[in-house]
Amino acid sequence: MTDQRYRFSGAIVASGAARGALDIHSDASWRLITWLQALFSSLIIIFCMWLPESPRWLYVNNKKEAAKAMLTKYHGLGNPDSAWVKLQMNEYEHFLDLDGADKRWWDYRALFRDRSAAYRLGCNLCITIFGQWAGNAVLSYFLGAVLETCGYGDPISQANITLINSCQQFACAIFGAFLVDKVGRRPLLLFSFTGCCVVWLGMTVASAEFAKSGGGLHPDGTVSQGTDLNASKAALAMVFIFGAIYSVGITPLQALYPVEVLSFEMRAKGMAFSSLAVNAAGLLNQFAWPVAMRNIGWRTYIIFTIQDAIQAAVIWWLIPETKGRTLEELDEIFHAKNPVKASLQKKAIAVDQYGDVVNVHEV
Repeated sequence: MTDQRYRFSGAIVASGAARGALDIHSDASWRLITWLQALFSSLIIIFCMWLPESPRWLYVNNKKEAAKAMLTKYHGLGNPDSAWVKLQMNEYEHFLDLDGADKRWWDYRALFRDRSAAYRLGCNLCITIFGQWAGNAVLSYFLGAVLETCGYGDPISQANITLINSCQQFACAIFGAFLVDKVGRRPLLLFSFTGCCVVWLGMTVASAEFAKSGGGLHPDGTVSQGTDLNASKAALAMVFIFGAIYSVGITPLQALYPVEVLSFEMRAKGMAFSSLAVNAAGLLNQFAWPVAMRNIGWRTYIIFTIQDAIQAAVIWWLIPETKGRTLEELDEIFHAKNPVKASLQKKAIAVDQYGDVVNVHEV
């Protein structure tokens, strides 16, 4: 969740550097941006050496004491006899396979072993792809073309809008991250995709009205300024509103939810599938939408409106809630006949002094 949330801090630096580079009339204008990219990548290479290891990985690799020490430090407040630490170790013993398919690089059977595994992978891929197909790609990669359909064709104006949008998206992503464990995953996803659908509908209407006044982006690549300035301002407002809604709900969950729904054995290979899905979805974003924006202009937004409505419906019917569940508890949810219904049932768990579960009942 953190990498998605704070990627906007990088977007702010990138937008600010790009805006400042417009005033530099030499090769330094592009070298500045290149060196900034190299700087932050180098920092990751250096500081990743100090990241703590996953206790689940330690456990399945026969480093049980190291796993317990990790849980004690981060979950048990330094107390190795903490009930939470004992419960976690007990769950590891029952649910983690010490000789699973994740130990063999060529073995992908864990992803398709049964209905539960296939459902998990389906949820992973749905949220991964939906996050790419909400219409955000056009406002990220081709924001200039979108702004031209709204009547903002000046490079300086576009750079200023991009910088302001990155700043407000960063603030909204931080706010959304605090809501993830309070509101839940499903409500945030439903709010975001439904909101994006409404925003794209508004964007379609505003851009269409602006086009009627003679403004917008034309198929030959030229841009004309229309007379309906109210429609132009409304379309620009939709750009910012979309960024806020997307950042509050989808940004924090784009990285979190796909990982949560996978079992430990499935995780590495499942996230490889997720990366494949991101790149496959990116093909449409990078090659289809530029052509659509050039040839049909604002009508492209109708596609996003329908797309987001369908995605919201899929989330409502098929995507289970994972809030407050351990990865081991999710095994029971995904083995249920109706995972969505099972995920919405609240349960209380009682454990004894040794961390063993002695009673589970619905609240």
